[in-house]
Amino acid sequence: MKTLVVYYSLEGHTRAIAGFIAKETGADLLELKPVKQIPTRGIWKFFHGGAQAILKKTPELLPFDIDARDYDLIFVGTPVWAGLIASPMRTFLTRQKVRGKRIALFCTCMAGPGKSLQIMKELLEGNYVLGEMEFRSTPDEMENWERKAMEWVRSICGGL
Repeated sequence: MKTLVVYYSLEGHTRAIAGFIAKETGADLLELKPVKQIPTRGIWKFFHGGAQAILKKTPELLPFDIDARDYDLIFVGTPVWAGLIASPMRTFLTRQKVRGKRIALFCTCMAGPGKSLQIMKELLEGNYVLGEMEFRSTPDEMENWERKAMEWVRSICGGL
């Protein structure tokens, strides 16, 4: 089964989870990168990222040469910004017309997934969502991310 992990990561948390998933599944990785990155330091990252998410912005992405329609199973991951999906992920999900695929959704967050997983499901209507998982960015939980990711991936892939 041809597997893809598509994700956006500002600080590396979502990238880490994507790496664990790819390691377990042998998946290809597609990291979404906006043409104009938001600040990664200080309070400005929260202001810019949260505002983009609330306003449903779709920033331009750097070109990539992977077509998600070529894959059987797609893991989709985003950080949670203001309880919503990150704007680069919104760009990808609104512009890529992926239909009839097996999908697994994940997010990284501090306080909880908010509406992020539901939004991704809505934007991926016409696909088969096999599961979803949140990974909290707290020190206690982060040390168990790899184990949690592996168990989740096995539960997703074991049913196929």
